[in-house]
Amino acid sequence: MLRLVPRTEVSRAAWLVAPLAAVAATLALASLLILWAGAPLGRAWLLLFQGAFGSSFAWSETLTRATPLILTGLAAAVAFRARLFNIGAEGQLYLGAIGAVLIGGQWAGADQLFWAHWPLWLQSLLMLATGALAGALWMLAPAVLKTRFGVDEVVTTLLLNFIALLLVSLLLDGPMKDPAAMGWPQTVALKTELEYTRVLERLRVHSGLVGAVVLAAALWAMQRYTVLGLKLRAVGANARAAAFVGMPVQRLAWTTALISGALAGLAGVGEVAGRTGYVTLDMSPGYGYAGIVIAMLAGLHPLGVVASALFVASVLVGADSMSRALGVPTYLADVIVALALLNMLVAGLFTRYSLQRQRLLTARA
Repeated sequence: MLRLVPRTEVSRAAWLVAPLAAVAATLALASLLILWAGAPLGRAWLLLFQGAFGSSFAWSETLTRATPLILTGLAAAVAFRARLFNIGAEGQLYLGAIGAVLIGGQWAGADQLFWAHWPLWLQSLLMLATGALAGALWMLAPAVLKTRFGVDEVVTTLLLNFIALLLVSLLLDGPMKDPAAMGWPQTVALKTELEYTRVLERLRVHSGLVGAVVLAAALWAMQRYTVLGLKLRAVGANARAAAFVGMPVQRLAWTTALISGALAGLAGVGEVAGRTGYVTLDMSPGYGYAGIVIAMLAGLHPLGVVASALFVASVLVGADSMSRALGVPTYLADVIVALALLNMLVAGLFTRYSLQRQRLLTARA
């Protein structure tokens, strides 16, 4: 009989090898699917790589796609690290986007608002703060329900995604609808001067990428070198033990919720200010849910989130090129991402546990 036995010690090398092994297993399984689709394996992978990294345009598209994925991945990572399972980054992203347009939109009479005459850098900070606050407050409610009434945050954050999308739909067809959009449900456009600057001319990659990487580094430094980071890691490791030594577990859960929701809200701000210029219901192709996969691939490490977001973005962008050239279904990209998550979970399991054979003892009659 085989059973899982916890390892007494896990080396740092094992934690580094686990995600690499998961990616290798994912590519091997995906290769079987490509062959099943009747496509030449080598050419398929070459096209995927070229579609993601083969030119400056490809790099730009990959980095543009990776920017919101970094932020939603960080939102999931910081929450999961503290055992607060935020499945609602998708809704928080949309509310962050709504907050950005609320402050910086080209409304009729917008020049009469009291912040319209502030310096542009101050208006940009207000836009960022409003988007982050919208996402943070949307995540705070599930945290309060969990700590006060024991309501499962997985259920509440997931259901709040649908409520957020319905709310956004109501706003797009109502008070925030752009009268010049020819009936298309979208908000008014963001002011041009509040849009993110382009990192490279004539390409879509924008300064939000730099901000996302800086936030990843700041979150890693906070978790590793600050008292707050130590407390959050302690609560995630054992909340009862943390409460026993006097840590304010409830307040720490609320703090985690605010940080996580704010990061997802900033992802929404970045999509409006860096890519679309306005809010639509199809603005996000599931960035909030993909952030969970990215956080797990990174082992909940903030710096690892940047690498795993780049990996997922390259798969999503490169699969489009492969599909156009070979006729392989674009859904293969989603399958690859799902396989990566499953393989990462299995790799993490065997990193913490070893599989040992246990002899069965039969009782004598």
